[in-house]
Amino acid sequence: MNPGSQFLPSAAVACFLALAPVARAAQRVVAYAPNWGDPVALSGSIDFPKLTHLNIAFENPLNERGDLSFNAKDQALIDKAKAANVKVFVSIGGGSASENRAQRARYFRLISKSKRTAFVGQLVAYVTAHGFDGLDVDLEGDAINADYGAFIAELSKALSAKGKSLTAALSGGNGGDRVPDAAFASFEFVNIMAYDATGPWEPKVPGQHSSVEFAKASIIYWLDRGLPKSKAVLGVPFYGYGFGKAFRNDGYSYAEIVATYPGAENLDQVGSTIWYNGVPTIREKARYVVDQALGGLMIWSVDSDAKGDKSLLSAIHGVLTGP
Repeated sequence: MNPGSQFLPSAAVACFLALAPVARAAQRVVAYAPNWGDPVALSGSIDFPKLTHLNIAFENPLNERGDLSFNAKDQALIDKAKAANVKVFVSIGGGSASENRAQRARYFRLISKSKRTAFVGQLVAYVTAHGFDGLDVDLEGDAINADYGAFIAELSKALSAKGKSLTAALSGGNGGDRVPDAAFASFEFVNIMAYDATGPWEPKVPGQHSSVEFAKASIIYWLDRGLPKSKAVLGVPFYGYGFGKAFRNDGYSYAEIVATYPGAENLDQVGSTIWYNGVPTIREKARYVVDQALGGLMIWSVDSDAKGDKSLLSAIHGVLTGP
């Protein structure tokens, strides 16, 4: 969701990877659905039965009272997801909001000790009014400050009292070190952003932004800090980044890549040069989640998937439901 997720993996990587596979557990498939395009059209293209959770991204405070925006077209996503027994969360924050100085300052005021309880009340009322099953906090980088832990603790307690859940999107290298370990108890699970190790912000550092090794190191970072395996949801990218002649500030959707380059679904690099995750790599990551009994996989973002036998969501589903 944002640049700069890279971090140094712990010394425990080697021994962790040597662990024997453990018993299969039920895994979540969490998909982020951006709502700044056409949520109605998107709602008709998602293969909902292959998901367990849908995170509508993003809504953010509009004013100093903490009133959140709401895109009325999101209702199509909410209705279709619920009809398929998929839990629907609203996600607040996001990379753009976290990097926006004015919005970041607004969040800091709203989660401060003097305004926190009122803001938490606003969020709980919003989740309840719109029929969401929970709320996902995607504050990143400099948007995670010393008040984050207390805010999460109070928000979790208030949501739980209404039968609602709280999750977060976090990365090890983009503010993750500011998240107190005590916050893990407040989350139903954590969506680990295991991508963006490089990208357009580092045009002279071409290469894979979400390798299997980077994904495993991302998981191990959080497990080493005490996050239970059952709460560790591995984030995978449905997009790629271009370098050299293929450089582009906004990246490439997986659907565009496979439509442009025949056979690209079986590769991780095409052209001059686009790096992404093809079907084999996504399957390998899904098998890792199964083998290590992690909490599931998260997708950023579902609108970028291809259809048919090239679909990355179908690749995930096949591994999670297979023998």
